[in-house]
Amino acid sequence: HNKDSLKLLGEYQVHKGPLCSLTFAHTSSNLLYSGSADGTVRSWDARRPGTDAVQVFRSDPSHSYCSFDLNCSDTLLCAGTEQVNGEDSFLVFWDSRKTGDGLLGVYSESHSDDITQVCFHPRDKDRLASGSTDGLVNVFDLSRGAEEEALLVTCNSNSSAGTVCWAGADFSQLLCLSHDEGLHLWDVGRLETDEPLTIFSCSNARSLTTLADGGGLDYLVGSQWLEEAQALLVVGGRSNGDLHLLECSSGGLRLLRSLEGGHTTTVRCFLWDAGREALITGGEDDQLLLWKPGGKQLIMGKQHLTKSKSALKIKSRPHKKHVYQREKRT
Repeated sequence: HNKDSLKLLGEYQVHKGPLCSLTFAHTSSNLLYSGSADGTVRSWDARRPGTDAVQVFRSDPSHSYCSFDLNCSDTLLCAGTEQVNGEDSFLVFWDSRKTGDGLLGVYSESHSDDITQVCFHPRDKDRLASGSTDGLVNVFDLSRGAEEEALLVTCNSNSSAGTVCWAGADFSQLLCLSHDEGLHLWDVGRLETDEPLTIFSCSNARSLTTLADGGGLDYLVGSQWLEEAQALLVVGGRSNGDLHLLECSSGGLRLLRSLEGGHTTTVRCFLWDAGREALITGGEDDQLLLWKPGGKQLIMGKQHLTKSKSALKIKSRPHKKHVYQREKRT
C-alpha cells in the first residue's frame, strides 16, 4: 500500500498458510521478508509485486512458524515454531546472505510451547528476545553460540506471551503483552546488578485506565517504542472499534488520546510512522486507516483512505493452556 494514499500497489500470493510477520530489510526499502505457518520465510523484491520470491528459507518439514524477525544488520533471520508433536518448539536461524536455504541451526531447549514472538534488538545484531505460550520471555546473546551459553535471562509473564517489544532510551527494557491482556515491563540491562528486573507488572492491564465514558479497555493491540518522544506507546481498543493511545512507564498506563469513528470492530495491528507523525491501523472490519494530527486531536484521514477487500482478514488460532514455570529472576 502507498503510505500517503493507502492505495493498493501490489500483492504476493504464494504462501499456503497464515502470515506470522512481515518486515522490510533495514538497509534496503525494496527487500521485504515474510514468515508463514506454511513453514517458509520468503524474501521479495518490493519493486516487482506479483513475482516469485527472491529467496525461500525452510527448516524441518514438521515446522510451522508463528513468529519471525530479521536482525538489525540484515544478516540473520529467526523464526519461532509451533510446538512439534506435542513436545518441542524451536528457534530456527538462517544466514540471509546465503543463496541456498542458509540454515544455520536451531535452539530447542528454551521454550516448551508455541513461540509466539521473536524480536531482535534494534541496535545489537546478536541480541534476541523470544516469547511463548509457555509464559516465558527469553533473552539471548547469539554471539555466544550454543543455546545454553547464549541464554542470558528468562522472565516469566505467568501467562501466554503475545507480543514482545524492546524499549527504553538504550533499548534495555522489554515489554510483554500477554494473550489475556496482561502487561509486564522488565529492565534486562540490570543483569549484572542485584536490582530486580521487574519495572511494572499487571495481570489485567484493561483495568489500569479509565476512559471518558467511565469504562475500560477491552483488549490490547500492541506496543512500540517511540524514540523521538522517548516514550513507550501501548495501543488498546474497544470492541466497537474505538482506539486508545497510552503511555507505559513504571507507574503503569496513562491515556494520551482516543481515536473514535474509524474502525467498527476489533483492531489487530498498527504502525506508528514517526517521520510523518501518522498512525496506520488495520482491523477485522477489513479497513486500513490512516490517522494524522489535526487540530487538537488525531482524526482519521478519510480523504486518504482506500478500503481493500479481504486484504486485512486475519486468521487467529487459540493457544493451548500451559502450566507456567517460575521465572529465573524477578
